Amino acid sequence: MQIDFHHTATYVIARYAGFAHRDAETIAYCAQYVDDATNSGTVKFDNGAMYHRIASAHKALDYCNFKSLSNHQVWIPFHFLPGNGGLAAGANPGQNFIEKIICKPDSYVARQLVDLCIQKQDAQYGLHLLGVTMHVYADTWAHQGFAGVQHKVNAITALDDQDNEDQGFLQRIKAKIGDTFESVANSFVGDMLPLGHGAALSHPDKPFLSWSYRSHDGTIVRRNNTELFVDAADKMCCAMQRYRVRKTDATVPGLSDVQKNTLRNMFMNTPGSSGEDRHKIWLKAIARGDFGFPAQRLEYRAKDRGSWKFQALGTRRRKDKRGEIFKYDPSFMDSDWKLFHDALQVHRLKVTRDILPRFGICAA
Repeated sequence: MQIDFHHTATYVIARYAGFAHRDAETIAYCAQYVDDATNSGTVKFDNGAMYHRIASAHKALDYCNFKSLSNHQVWIPFHFLPGNGGLAAGANPGQNFIEKIICKPDSYVARQLVDLCIQKQDAQYGLHLLGVTMHVYADTWAHQGFAGVQHKVNAITALDDQDNEDQGFLQRIKAKIGDTFESVANSFVGDMLPLGHGAALSHPDKPFLSWSYRSHDGTIVRRNNTELFVDAADKMCCAMQRYRVRKTDATVPGLSDVQKNTLRNMFMNTPGSSGEDRHKIWLKAIARGDFGFPAQRLEYRAKDRGSWKFQALGTRRRKDKRGEIFKYDPSFMDSDWKLFHDALQVHRLKVTRDILPRFGICAA
């Protein structure tokens, strides 16, 4: 999923779940910042203080940068949560380990992740952890059927849709290789883009798209992203409603039919060529009050002036310079940027050390 869902749709879902603007804004910022937190390492301050942070993304999902893509500590815990074949702990989906780490929507693994987040809400970073969790939870719908490792299980072929942007990408390949396009293109997407949904390009992340592909085992898979995204939104709303009542097993209503239809129409009728274009349309709709709650001006800046990072560190750079020394301010300890990074580290540790081992998965 892209910024239109992770930021603005997540904000709307949080409001539908009962959160007030300020808390919904924090949840949504964190959900999107998972895709934008690309710096890692130790932050050093002029008073001798230090803070270590981790990255939760490699910018632009650079499928040409295989060194970065091999970082399973990023892809598995933050973007392609293993699904254990959709089975409960103690059950195995097959003989091969790869079958355990393919992403599945609303899996038992994902539900345990949500439960853990609800249980940790009293921590200072509790709301920030909810935002991180909602990013990962939402991605189990968009990234289903793919794994956050370089493996032939991701080598799909016969990609079919009517989306101009990605069709243009394939047509550029065809123009270069001529009549052998079908066989060579199939080999290209299968062999050169084997991590996550690289071979599927941006198809899984577009809320308006219906598309199909042939999976690694020859099965034709057809997907309607709009309905998948509505289902994801409903389950996210349930998760956030349980968070608010502080009970992991609470019976909650989720989205109303009116709210589902509002989101469905927004997903279907916002077919911009990029997530950023669609994000702008969502922001305007929120500012008009189109979603049934009071109109609200919402913004998002990952870097530069006005961003959480700027507020915490005073830097406008997108990439930190090696050896840079930052001016320390006591407010850093309570800054949203630090609390987000606290939540990132807790999330990764709990996923890789607590949750996945319950399912017999040793990863990242």
